[in-house]
Amino acid sequence: MDFRELQYVVSIAKQQNITRASEEVFVSQPTLSKFVQNLEHYLGQPLFRRLGNKFLLTYAGERYVEKAKAMLGMKKELDEELSDILKKDIGELKIAFPIMRGTYMLPCTLPVFRKEFPRVKVTVNEANSAVLEDMILDGEIDLAFFTLPIRHPDISYDTIKEEEVILVMNADHGLAGEGIKKAGCKYPWIDLKKLKDETFIMQRVDQRTRHITDQILLEHNMTPKTTLDIRNILASVELAASGYGITFVSETHLRHINLKEKPACFSIGKPKTMTSFVAAYRRGIYLPVYGQRYIQIVRDFT
Repeated sequence: MDFRELQYVVSIAKQQNITRASEEVFVSQPTLSKFVQNLEHYLGQPLFRRLGNKFLLTYAGERYVEKAKAMLGMKKELDEELSDILKKDIGELKIAFPIMRGTYMLPCTLPVFRKEFPRVKVTVNEANSAVLEDMILDGEIDLAFFTLPIRHPDISYDTIKEEEVILVMNADHGLAGEGIKKAGCKYPWIDLKKLKDETFIMQRVDQRTRHITDQILLEHNMTPKTTLDIRNILASVELAASGYGITFVSETHLRHINLKEKPACFSIGKPKTMTSFVAAYRRGIYLPVYGQRYIQIVRDFT
């Protein structure tokens, strides 16, 4: 069996449909269907259960796909390492960002990268951090850039930058003048408990910013009386700046948001709240030279 055949089975398992899988691996549907029949006959057992047009893995299929992914991953690493040795600078780099982060980072980093590595194909994905972790583990992407924490022990990371998480409110808010100078704080510091009656504009529970927000509130033993849940970080900051409520945002995000109204910004925590922006990748993989260089380009930009 060659590596293409391994990819065929992995694609069918991923798509759960022969037609979509045939489009992904660039073979005809009859060819792919015949391949599955021949493979299952050779193995003496089915890899898939057919439910109409849906292909679901049997237990044997699950074990097959697990090993196939591992072998395909090893081949990819070998190809990349040999490419580096031969100094061809040819390959493919699959990167990913959460949507907000990618909005301002991709336009500033990809042109620099392409100038240095014109023969490396770049594929970009955008999703929330939890999804990106799963994509790293499945081998769908090489690098993802997001904020800690990381859930999976099989994911390694390089720290790009330490970022402060700040509180944002309307500049004319009644508590906007409550901030005080505090050692180690770039912004005026405010006691979060003073805002217990405010509307908190928060991200969805599957977003990393929300995890950070929940931790901040937990440390202050606070449960907001009123919340507005919204996925769009830009909109949450715009709403806070206009007086709809208060929100939390990383300082880096805020630097790249052009607000109509300048908000009041505060440090919160003991004395401030920091998080890490990282480049994440599967533990133990070989990261090609151009992948390492892209990490540095992102670091230089931030």
